Amino acid sequence: MAARKRNPGVSSATKILAIDVGGTGIKAAVIDTKGRFLSKRLRMKTPHHCKPAKMVSLLVDLVAPLKGYDHISIGFPGYVRDGKVFTAPNLGTKAWAGFHLAKALERKLGKPTRLNNDADVQGLAVISGKGLELVCTLGTGFGTAWFRDGELLPHMELAHMPIHHKSDFDGYIGEVERKKIGNKEWNKRVKALIPVLATVMNYDHLYLGGGNSQRITFKLPRNVTLVSNDAGMEGGAFVWHPKGPRKIA
Repeated sequence: MAARKRNPGVSSATKILAIDVGGTGIKAAVIDTKGRFLSKRLRMKTPHHCKPAKMVSLLVDLVAPLKGYDHISIGFPGYVRDGKVFTAPNLGTKAWAGFHLAKALERKLGKPTRLNNDADVQGLAVISGKGLELVCTLGTGFGTAWFRDGELLPHMELAHMPIHHKSDFDGYIGEVERKKIGNKEWNKRVKALIPVLATVMNYDHLYLGGGNSQRITFKLPRNVTLVSNDAGMEGGAFVWHPKGPRKIA
């Protein structure tokens, strides 16, 4: 499958401002084309049901100490396409639907900006580029990214598929439920979920990231790997500089 025309040629990005918007925290740092950190990591709490205008203002304030970047990558917890937010489950979809976050931040900071789902960005940092690879983030909610031979496939919001009675993935293993049932029961649920994903997706490899992935206490199958939460920012490099066969959907 050919690369999309909106990402033609070789990018001129050399120092990328990577922003990772999470349901509980927002992180930012300057990285190089390989995803290596060139600055300190900045972090702030994500305000509850933060509306777009306030979020843009907060992002501008957060990254003010960071200098020298020439391009921007944003990972966002929801369904996004062509720089626009379509859903924002943990921020309030009604306020966000249709908001062009990439354009808004580009206007404020004066640098070319790309917006992708946060799990997609994390996946770009950790995949091998071979076969079918699934990336799942365990945090405030449940995020997923799907790759074939390094190519980022169209985003699917698996988090909102029913998994147990009336609960979707977010409700079954998200942060609210983890706090309610405790880590032991939460681990049982995550362990039971892995073979379900294997049956449905037939992946060659599964990567588990997000803040809660570090709470996993059971032994993982050989084709399942825990990945650093820093990948959510490191992947911002590969949004602008796909490695090998990787392409941006």
